[in-house]
Amino acid sequence: MRQRRKKEKVYMPDPLFNDPLVTRFVNNLMKNGKKNVAYRIFYGAMERIDIIKKEEEKSSLDIWKHGLKNVMPHVEVKSRRMGGSNIQIPVPISSKNKVTKAMKLLIKCASLRKENTMEKKLALEIWDAYNEQGETIKRKENIHKMAEANKAFSHFRF
Repeated sequence: MRQRRKKEKVYMPDPLFNDPLVTRFVNNLMKNGKKNVAYRIFYGAMERIDIIKKEEEKSSLDIWKHGLKNVMPHVEVKSRRMGGSNIQIPVPISSKNKVTKAMKLLIKCASLRKENTMEKKLALEIWDAYNEQGETIKRKENIHKMAEANKAFSHFRF
């Protein structure tokens, strides 16, 4: 290999849950470098999840992690130019990219919801992802359907 391997980025654990995955999520949630606002939104969403869950024995962090796991796509399609046309080739996703795609998908679908505040939007989207319903699950299934439809081109992998 001619290129050097990228150094794996190490994330510091967040102050409340002491989890580096939360810091990674907050970094994706952050806009214009306002990390305190992003933390406030995330922690507010976790408090709302505590209110929403009634008989659930899991903590809000476990619900968030389970929802994130439900949203993770396993394959994606990449375009490749073949003989004058672009074909979609299904490619498996690495474990790091799965987490990143799931986080970005969850944040994007939460921001498109119709509720008042971002923390309420995020809490309801996480709850829907935990229960395997909502926009994020639809989008994940749509990604999988695209890969399934183009399975015939899977031997053209990069």
